Amino acid sequence: MNTRIPHALIALLVFVLPAWSAQAQTLQLELSGISGDVRDNTQAWLGDLPDTAQSRTNYLFSARNNVLKSLQALGYYNADVTLELDRDANPWLLRINVDPGERARMRRVDIRLVGGAEEDEAFTKLILEHGLQVDQPFDHAAYQSFKSKLSALGLRRGYFDGEYTRSEVQIEPEGNTADVFLHYASGERYRFGSTVYDQDFLRESLLQPLLEAKEGEPYDQALLQKTQANLQRTRYFSTVVLRPDREQAQNQVVPLNLSLYPARTHSIDLGVGFSTDTRERVSVTWRTPRLNSLGHSQETRLMYSPVNPSGRFTYTIPLGHPNNDVLQMSARLEDNEFGDLDSNQEELAVRREIKRDSWVYSYGLRRLNEGWDAEGIRRENDYLLPGFSLSQRRRTGDPLNPSGAFSHWYRIEAGSAELASDVDVVRMAANFGHVRSSGERHRMVFKSELGLAFISDSDRDQLAPSLNFFAGGAQSIRGYSYQSIGNEVTVEDDNSDEVSLVVGGDRLLTVSAEYQYLVRENWRAAVFVDAGDAFDEGDFDANVGVGVGVHYITPVGAVRLDLANPVTDDDPSWRVHFSIGAEF
Repeated sequence: MNTRIPHALIALLVFVLPAWSAQAQTLQLELSGISGDVRDNTQAWLGDLPDTAQSRTNYLFSARNNVLKSLQALGYYNADVTLELDRDANPWLLRINVDPGERARMRRVDIRLVGGAEEDEAFTKLILEHGLQVDQPFDHAAYQSFKSKLSALGLRRGYFDGEYTRSEVQIEPEGNTADVFLHYASGERYRFGSTVYDQDFLRESLLQPLLEAKEGEPYDQALLQKTQANLQRTRYFSTVVLRPDREQAQNQVVPLNLSLYPARTHSIDLGVGFSTDTRERVSVTWRTPRLNSLGHSQETRLMYSPVNPSGRFTYTIPLGHPNNDVLQMSARLEDNEFGDLDSNQEELAVRREIKRDSWVYSYGLRRLNEGWDAEGIRRENDYLLPGFSLSQRRRTGDPLNPSGAFSHWYRIEAGSAELASDVDVVRMAANFGHVRSSGERHRMVFKSELGLAFISDSDRDQLAPSLNFFAGGAQSIRGYSYQSIGNEVTVEDDNSDEVSLVVGGDRLLTVSAEYQYLVRENWRAAVFVDAGDAFDEGDFDANVGVGVGVHYITPVGAVRLDLANPVTDDDPSWRVHFSIGAEF
């Protein structure tokens, strides 16, 4: 190595100088010859510039050695380092010029697995994706990182007896080569033993389906994490502690200790919100997550808005799985505005809901009593509606602001005059949604709704508003008010004048396409077109709304302010739509 000022001379200069006082000069640094990651690493090794006499002494003594160490950490073993100290500068100036030379390359990489890990695909994948390769530049940090990942993988996969029988790097500076040796003896993989419960408020049979870590299965920390997530999702517990008891492990079988602490018996949530569809709203939700040792729960929700005040009570009974297979019994009261109709609904329902991966399907029965007013005419009908629904939702990225998503939902229900319904009806509905992003700034959102009701012409006016189809509003065709699009009929009012009423259609078709551009962090600009109609068979008349919007992304979803124009209206006027939440 060539240095213009030898290490010993720097020491002499430092100690021969008069004693420094608290007002001693600090030090400037000029570092040349290197850039990028090499420069950043060298500056990190040198540390902050000194601001006292003693720290400057230490800095000067260690500067050359720290530079060499920083270079060797990245595989540069034949570096040429030159130091110059200018004491006439104010403050002093230390110039360090570095010629890193060629980076050492790995001549030999000897990675060996002995034991159960030899046949474990997770280790093979790690070695292929993150392993060290012959002829690649040697990097101490990459070597240590890979070594740590290999050890961590062993612990996650249950190789608790794993150890390195050899882990070393042999450097040949003259040949500028590195030989890497990593020999990992994993031992045999442990298996899950029995689960020991520390709780007395729920039946163990209720908890068993939540355990992903089954007795006798190979140990996998990911299964413990899934088990913990399953338990937390039930809302039964305030705290879940699941840990392997390695001290009690025998014959490569490790028991699990599960400590569960009950959640509060009752919780009450208050909510406020606003949208241009339903205007201001206030809600209160009372939950009892655990009514008994069988895991029954209840939720009571009251919500007020000027458009659709409602109340719902739901009693949930877990069947095969507390999160994925439940029986729900509910009672609901709701007033709503559908087009020009004011509806009052009373409903009793029972249904079973089953989740399988990203799919959710349910089947059940609901008893609906609905009355509605139209220009002083009061109608009321009863329906007994067995039904089935199926849905799937997949997202990538933030669930409330996904970079990609696809959802589809289908429902069919039917009623018969021979089975406690006032009319014969079959109703089918579906909706679809798709989000697609291109890069960080460009985002497309597509939505569509379909609906179809089969009912005889003679009973058409007996179909309740909630079983008809309507369109319009912030979540439908923008530019039109909430549920204002539907089939129209002409009736006489109290003065015997003819008036046109929107009563909904037995068909529904809407589509929407929106382009969003990320203007700056958390802010998007949007342009969109919505189209469709709620109509009776043969009377389709496209209603089209186009507009622009500004969206602000928050932790609870996007706050959307849209300005839309119903371009197909005879006298179109702009309408503002405001909403909060994910698109679907």
